[in-house]
Amino acid sequence: MTTTNTGGVAGAQLRSFIERIERLEEEKKAIADDIRDVFAEAKGTGFDVKTMREVLRIRRLDKDARDEAESLLDLYLHALGMAGGEE
Repeated sequence: MTTTNTGGVAGAQLRSFIERIERLEEEKKAIADDIRDVFAEAKGTGFDVKTMREVLRIRRLDKDARDEAESLLDLYLHALGMAGGEE
């Protein structure tokens, strides 16, 4: 691999970065395909994928953020008369 230094850019180093990113993008696609397969499998056994995605989203939140989101949701549902069988 030759090092070309054009305008202050080291060609070999740039190529290395680009190739690493390309490999990671390929891995990311493979992982996304695997996740899609797991969701399809879960759906096939009767689980609701939309609800599973929401559970995953909530699990990514820290406890304080999760508590705040749940409190706001509860507040909004009460304001609309939709909480606790008030519908």
